[in-house]
Order: sequence, then structure tokens, then C-alpha cells
Amino acid sequence: MTRRDLLVALIAVALTLTGVAAMQPKPEPLRSQVWDWKDMVAKPNATGEVRTVVRAPTVTLEELEIHITTLKPGLASHAPHQHPNEEMLVVREGTVEALVDGQLKRVGPGSIIFQASNQLHNIKNVGDVPATYHVINWKTAATPKVSAPKASAPKAQ
Repeated sequence: MTRRDLLVALIAVALTLTGVAAMQPKPEPLRSQVWDWKDMVAKPNATGEVRTVVRAPTVTLEELEIHITTLKPGLASHAPHQHPNEEMLVVREGTVEALVDGQLKRVGPGSIIFQASNQLHNIKNVGDVPATYHVINWKTAATPKVSAPKASAPKAQ
């Protein structure tokens, strides 16, 4: 097999895979709807539980993802991390400490936390009862496709 044969074969494979991907049906955009709290199933996990609401494109978003997390007292959802999509959290109950723009912020019910694209963040239940919060995150055509290099975690103040 010559280099030319290999190059032709690679081009053919790439075109075939591109064609197959293009033929995959795109999901329909999310339509207006209501999700009733009593119908949401809580799935236990190591830190508490999660209720998955939706993960779908909308007319204006490539993806809208909503879930609700309940954290056990003293636990964090995950280590500080970052991702290209932005997200907003709405605290339903309990007291949480959120890493926001390099600082730890303590907030309670009704509070709103916005995490910008590629900013190091996490959330921890600092109360003595479960903390529940709604997570809404989205991706648009403008959302970066990869994460920026990780920043360092904050020092306790």
C-alpha cells in the first residue's frame, strides 16, 4: 500500500463518517412545558440525590440542561472544576458555600449563583440539614468547545 493509497483511504473514511453524522436526526427543540416537583424522581448518589429534569436543544440554545441536586450536610457536589458552558444555581433550601470567581460565598434559600464559562467552581452544603438547589445550564453556538486551562483553587479566608 502506498502513501497515496493510504491518503485516499483516510479521506474516504472521513467523508463517510461525516455523511453518517449528518444523517443522524436532530432532536426536536424543547417546547413549552411544566415539570411538577411531585413527579420528579430523586435518584440517590454518594453525596445525596439528584432529580434530572431535561437535557435538550431549544429554538435558541444548542442544549438546555436542568437538574436538581440535594446535598447531605458537610458534603460537596464535586471538587472544584470548570467547563465551557455557563450555569445558574437557585438555592431551594439549606445553606451552601459556593466557589464563585475565586471566592467562597455562603448563601441560603432563594439565593442565585451564576457560574461563568470556564470559571473554577463548586458548591458545598455547610448547614446541618440537606441543601437542595436547582441547576440550569446551557450551551449556545458561542459556547467555547473546550475548557480553558484549570485555575487554582482558592485558599480559605
